[in-house]
Amino acid sequence: MPRVKRGTKRRAKRKKILERASGYFLTKSKLYRQAKESVERGLKFAYAGRRMKKRQYRSIWIVSIGAAARTHGLSYSQFINGLKRSGVELDRKILADIAVKDASGFKALCDTSRTALAQKTA
Repeated sequence: MPRVKRGTKRRAKRKKILERASGYFLTKSKLYRQAKESVERGLKFAYAGRRMKKRQYRSIWIVSIGAAARTHGLSYSQFINGLKRSGVELDRKILADIAVKDASGFKALCDTSRTALAQKTA
């Protein structure tokens, strides 16, 4: 069986881990084994954080839509329900942007929502 010399591959692999761990405290940035554990843990938190960021943005959009809807006499749930019944398919990101930047456009959406709710009860 041929002899395998891993010098460059091993060094490159370890160097990559230690570069990712630069800035960590004490041995976590200097010793390979501790650095590897810390980097893996950090990557796990980064993965979860990317998903949490999406949740946080959605909740911010919902708050801004709800606040704008309240100024026009609707609760958030009534506003969304009315839009669904009227067939308006705008996502929360766009609705929040309209609520912040285009007051007259949002008022028109509130009126559309209100008429759809009124037709439901009648």
